[in-house]
Amino acid sequence: MVDRDKVLIGVGAGVAAALLAAACVLLVIWLYRRRASVSARTRSVESPSATLRADGARCASLDSSVSVSVVSESLADWGHPPPPKRAAFWAWRGGAAGHNGREPPPLTVSGIPKYHYKDLQKATSNFTTILGQGSFGPVYKAVMATGEVVAVKVLASDSRQGEREFQTEVALLSRLHHRNLVNLVGYCVEKGQRILIYEYMSNGSLARLLYGDNKRNLSWQERLQIAHDISHGIEYLHEGAVPPVIHRDLKSDNILLDHSMRAKVADFGLSKEEVYDGRKSGLKGTYGYMDPDYMSTNKLTKKSDVYSFGIILFELITAINPQQGLMDYINLAAIGGEGRVDWDEILDKDLLVGNIPEEVRMLADVAYRCVNKSPRKRPWISEVTQAISRLRQRQLTKHDALTLPRSETRTVLRRIEYQHVELSDLTSMKELTPIRA
Repeated sequence: MVDRDKVLIGVGAGVAAALLAAACVLLVIWLYRRRASVSARTRSVESPSATLRADGARCASLDSSVSVSVVSESLADWGHPPPPKRAAFWAWRGGAAGHNGREPPPLTVSGIPKYHYKDLQKATSNFTTILGQGSFGPVYKAVMATGEVVAVKVLASDSRQGEREFQTEVALLSRLHHRNLVNLVGYCVEKGQRILIYEYMSNGSLARLLYGDNKRNLSWQERLQIAHDISHGIEYLHEGAVPPVIHRDLKSDNILLDHSMRAKVADFGLSKEEVYDGRKSGLKGTYGYMDPDYMSTNKLTKKSDVYSFGIILFELITAINPQQGLMDYINLAAIGGEGRVDWDEILDKDLLVGNIPEEVRMLADVAYRCVNKSPRKRPWISEVTQAISRLRQRQLTKHDALTLPRSETRTVLRRIEYQHVELSDLTSMKELTPIRA
């Protein structure tokens, strides 16, 4: 009996010792994890991150983990002072101290490589290879040490609006990527300079091709392809980006063309994320391209971009500058002889050689719907893209028909006829109510 009691006592003591040891192990693990967690938080606060610094001492490396919330904050309504949580972003003034005299906090950006000022200075031959002059500042051609050709845009030193545009462009293009948007390949903030580096577009702007000293005679196929490319770029901004982006300054100067004559939308300094906050937006844009409804109400919507794109479409088919009365010509043609639309009166003379493609008139019909005074009556950009795609397919089908044997031509012509009916639905003349004063 005594031996049995001793066994029971030994077992009980062993169990108690095991429980005590387990409790000690759990306590040690908990303390270790807590300490590791605190240490990690401390490191995340104290560790240097890639930033754009106000002192311009160097082009900092970039933090690839910056969130979309940073982008969203950078595009807040510009007519109102930013709330305190955005102070770090809005206080940044490229080399200047904050309003309280102290150096403002750094701005963290992501996804875009840094460049050093001295490298850009060398690549542009000390900033002498100028390509053009914009509202932001001069643009230079640069050949980097790797042999890559880029375009370097330098913020004018006296441009306060340009500083905000610089921030907006970096924030947006760090997350927007599409084959029909000009690619931002780098930036630099150094020696008091703010510089953006883009892919080089060898054929320059659409405006230069249409109106420049060395303007180029664009074929109908090229014009239709350009319209197709632009519409896809805008469609991505409106329906592919999250949140959607309104460009706000669509114009032929901001449509650039590469060596293959493929068009890309550029210059996002005035762009803004679509926010339904009930606030009105300060007027931004370019005379001749601005939506009249936006100008009268200050309410910015995607349909404002659709209006601007309609103007660009008319530029493509008339080669008339919007700042030289393009809209007046459009209105006159819209109420042409006998109350019918007569686009032939305003077509570019280079398109009047030989037979005028019927697709030209159809594209004018699409453009006229885009510039309707009432935003509600304008199509969405996806509808415009669809109409242009069908026009392009129709044009390509006609081209193929010319090389087909006669036995197959009738089938192709029937197909074209069917496409014409579809396009007529999209560009119904019922929508083309003449604009009257």
